[in-house]
Amino acid sequence: MLRAVAAGPAAVLAAAVLAGCGGDEPSAAPPRPPASTPTTAPTSDAAVPGGDAGDPGADASNLAQQAENLARESGKPTSDIAPRDGEVLGADVSWPQCPKGMGIPQKQGQGLPMPTADAEYVVLGLTNGPAFTPNPCLADQVAWVKQNDVLVSVYAVSSYPSKAALDDYGADGPYDASTTLGRLRNVGYQQARYNVGTMGKVGLVSPIVWLDVEPVPQFDWSPDLTANAAVIEGAARGYVDAGFKIGVYSTPHLYRTVVGDLTLGGVPEWRAAGQTSRAEALDRCGPDWSIQGGPAVMGQWVEQQRDLDVTCPGIAADLGQWFHRFT
Repeated sequence: MLRAVAAGPAAVLAAAVLAGCGGDEPSAAPPRPPASTPTTAPTSDAAVPGGDAGDPGADASNLAQQAENLARESGKPTSDIAPRDGEVLGADVSWPQCPKGMGIPQKQGQGLPMPTADAEYVVLGLTNGPAFTPNPCLADQVAWVKQNDVLVSVYAVSSYPSKAALDDYGADGPYDASTTLGRLRNVGYQQARYNVGTMGKVGLVSPIVWLDVEPVPQFDWSPDLTANAAVIEGAARGYVDAGFKIGVYSTPHLYRTVVGDLTLGGVPEWRAAGQTSRAEALDRCGPDWSIQGGPAVMGQWVEQQRDLDVTCPGIAADLGQWFHRFT
């Protein structure tokens, strides 16, 4: 996940930094998940959820049954998480917080610190950078969430497929595989199913999956924005078919850079402010920073080399729409 500053478009891309860059200040929480052997599945074809498009796979089906009830009924909260006034602080982490040496060669864990004790929720990254590569220490990060009794949700990076991925997954999905755009949508669909399968393997539950839509260093999107948008459309459907609510993480500029004017029907938005401040992240909750027409749920900023998040006004009244509670 890239972090973009609040400057002009050129500066936004130039100043983007990796997720979860750690600082040296003390934390009451464990400094990082314990080192371990990777617990998620390898990235071979055998690890990819299979079957017909109408069946999201055993892992996806089981996980969907465990997910929070996403429909709000009679204005009541969607879980037993108590309503709150004001904004709530959290953080997001992924493969950079894994022990050094874990992960794919291009995206090795950096051993960066986990959130400080004042974070009440954490958004866990499912991928090790590009699609079809699981976060190599996700199981340990889930254990950290349970140990520290914080709320949790998830995000996943989508990426443009290689020729091999297009050959492997282009015909497996709900879209017409006789067209290039249909095959790209099918690949996006399978990216989503892969990530849902990864969640199932580590017992991770979330009412929403945030689609991270932005440039992926070393795994470039194509120059064809329509083709890129097809991948995101397929991924969005994959999560929805598996029973999840979806949202978008990005900035307006980064989103347009990848998919142009694609709208996903105004799904909720998690908006990045880069290396700025909590006040600037809250400013992103306003209409001037709309990504694709959806409501603002969180603002994100980088401070002292940590990725921090704050809920937008009104969101804390029903945190169960956005986060799962294990205990």
